[in-house]
Amino acid sequence: MKDDTIMDRSRAARSVARREHLLDTARKLFVEQGFHRTGMAQIALASGIKVGQIYRDFENKEAIIAAICEINLLAWLEEDKLEAAVAARDTAAIRAWIERFCLDEPTLEDRRLMAELLAEVGRNPIIAAINQKTDDRVRLRLDEALESLLPGVSRERRSLVVDLIFLLSWGMMAMMELSPDKKHAPVRDHIVSVLRKELAALND
Repeated sequence: MKDDTIMDRSRAARSVARREHLLDTARKLFVEQGFHRTGMAQIALASGIKVGQIYRDFENKEAIIAAICEINLLAWLEEDKLEAAVAARDTAAIRAWIERFCLDEPTLEDRRLMAELLAEVGRNPIIAAINQKTDDRVRLRLDEALESLLPGVSRERRSLVVDLIFLLSWGMMAMMELSPDKKHAPVRDHIVSVLRKELAALND
């Protein structure tokens, strides 16, 4: 029984390692070639994992994209920090969590991946659904943060601020991608200033 348990754990560990390696490889290919031009055969060749095994782990290429999006979202959204700040009623920490949407500097690889995701949204309904699910989750968390920070503000007004945060965040990322040599720090500081003024105005 003990040997069986050890073997099961070993298989599980190998399965996790294989999955992580596959996702890392697919992510690099998606960034370099785009979702549309990357096929399962290329992922198999680059990862050294047989196509049949890939299909046992993932139903299709879109399932791989969904898994990558989930990993990225979990790492970036830091929901545990928001939950802790809300539970402690730590307004400074909640504000910092919100402002991070405008302060974060995504890597070149992250920016390219997001650009690829947006490009696919218009032509692939499965990717569009993945993006919508991610979008809804981020919006929900932002709304929770705003409600905790400003409990007397209506949902409609909070929704407008969430839209503003999305626009500022995506706009900043687009500028970094389109104008990589531009000094982005002053623009980022101004964006945060605009956001702070908007949050202050909600109290009026």
